Amino acid sequence: MNDRISLEALKSNRRSLLKGMGAAAIGISFAGLAGCGGGESAKVGADGKLAATGEAPELNFYNWDTYIGETTLEDYKGASGTNVKMSLFANNDELFAKLRAGNPGFDVIVPSNDFVERMVQSDMILPLDMAQIPNFKNIDPAFTDVAYDPGRKYSMPYTWLVLGIGYRKSKVKPEPDSWKVLFDSDQYKGRIALLSEAGDLFRLYGKYLGKSVNELNAADIKRIEAMMIKQKPFVKAFHEDNGQDLLVKGEVDLVLEYNGDIAQKMVEDPDIGFVVPKEGSQLNSDSLCIPKGAPHPKNAHAFINYLLDGNVGKGITEAIQYPTPNGKVKELMGEEYSNNQVIFPRADVLSKCEYAKFNADIQPLFEEAFTRVRAA
Repeated sequence: MNDRISLEALKSNRRSLLKGMGAAAIGISFAGLAGCGGGESAKVGADGKLAATGEAPELNFYNWDTYIGETTLEDYKGASGTNVKMSLFANNDELFAKLRAGNPGFDVIVPSNDFVERMVQSDMILPLDMAQIPNFKNIDPAFTDVAYDPGRKYSMPYTWLVLGIGYRKSKVKPEPDSWKVLFDSDQYKGRIALLSEAGDLFRLYGKYLGKSVNELNAADIKRIEAMMIKQKPFVKAFHEDNGQDLLVKGEVDLVLEYNGDIAQKMVEDPDIGFVVPKEGSQLNSDSLCIPKGAPHPKNAHAFINYLLDGNVGKGITEAIQYPTPNGKVKELMGEEYSNNQVIFPRADVLSKCEYAKFNADIQPLFEEAFTRVRAA
């Protein structure tokens, strides 16, 4: 699905909300960025023009599917003159593998928190010049200094999320309340889809077994591998970040998915529900980063700053339905959004959820074990 852009899957009522979000309404100036330090010498674009940053008016964005406003990239081009080419990845494993051998030309990427940590340790991400990102002022203080990137030296917060179970209400009764229905049962055999990201899947099995997502050891991984292989005949698919689509199309009745992806579809289909299981879950925070070797680092800073604007972020959030770490955006979205318990689960639910930490010794064991599961 690397280059599959499925924004047409967004519902028309969200589309209409975004149409009025033109660049003129945003009021962002890019002229002051031309003299900012760092990056390549000026290169003209195909039309012989330069962006206000002094770089060629181009930017390569590597993003998740259905994770941007429908008009955001067009609006940015109108505001800055910079053309954004967006490519898609299915999971963090794919993102990491794509850049591990060297950056093939991406300027901005969107890794999750544990992969920000992993990529920083692997010297794959450039430090940010905060002088070029004044819209950082819009970020909720809870997200301005985080354990995986102290002081936000390498990453800007884009969204946060919780993993849970999306399900079709008319087919799944009673409402699922445990990971058991996905991980340790044949009740819905052939009607289940699980994530294909190794670390997330193993850690959630760990939650089902009563473990912290950050406490799994080699013996736990071996046990979980055996459980996955036993459960595999009942699993329809290990999905590539499109579990919500499988649910809507009726190909499955239960799916391990991110809350925002299911919230998007709940707007369209009232028969779809979402629950965080009683054992708790994993939280993720997806961030905007500039990979080492980015061909347009000044444009990358300008684009990140644009995405952190309140009105721009509102347009994105109306489309993707994920929890925002941007205080200005949350204010603009209003109470219907902030009171939605799928998007913002209750405090007692979140108290059982954890952020995953990158563990250089354990991560390869996740990946090796999951390769064996897929081959079994």
